[in-house]
Amino acid sequence: MFFFDWTWILLLPALGFAFWAQNKVRSSYATYSQVRNRSGLTGAQTARRILDSNGLLDVQVEETEGVLSDHYDPKKKVVRLSPDNYRLSSLAALAVAAHETGHAVQHQVGYAPMNVRALLVPAAGFGSKAALPLFLVGFFVPSVHWLMDAAIVFFAGAVLFSLVTLPVEFDASRRAIAILSNGSYLTTDEVPHAKKVLAAAAWTYVAAATVSLIHLLRLIILRQSRD
Repeated sequence: MFFFDWTWILLLPALGFAFWAQNKVRSSYATYSQVRNRSGLTGAQTARRILDSNGLLDVQVEETEGVLSDHYDPKKKVVRLSPDNYRLSSLAALAVAAHETGHAVQHQVGYAPMNVRALLVPAAGFGSKAALPLFLVGFFVPSVHWLMDAAIVFFAGAVLFSLVTLPVEFDASRRAIAILSNGSYLTTDEVPHAKKVLAAAAWTYVAAATVSLIHLLRLIILRQSRD
């Protein structure tokens, strides 16, 4: 992202962190997707039970394509689980399903960070796409240097989205572990394994936020170099 210059040196540690986080979540997921949970519940069954127990009868559970493509759609009120997590009764499937229903519960109770993140979606989408072309034009065309400032503002919206995502994801995992630990889903010795799956996933969000922050710092440094 953005053209090559000396500020890429700042980004290298963050990219390394992101690479490590991706490997960690894939490794953890691969390991615990092969371990069957003792309750025998599939991810779909787990999600449905959690939703029903929280009075979320209007939230649907659907299978979606892809690997680790699991998510909660607040607009359509649907928990979507990837094929393995939807169909299988692995420890990973239960952990992921519980995490996504955690987002549905957040939506139900009006969890503030989730509401803020929803408001930031348009700004984040526009900022991540528009920042690069605007900044490049402003960087190379002296008469429109102000475009660099606009790009920084727009990209800051994307960075803020990444930062607000952190408490949303951490809280969803916290809710998931609390539910899974009540004895109806996982045994006491299975809970730590579910925590490992969710903790590994959490690192990917931390890494994404770190990379975004470094990119923003790069833009600011490059902008100052044109003054």
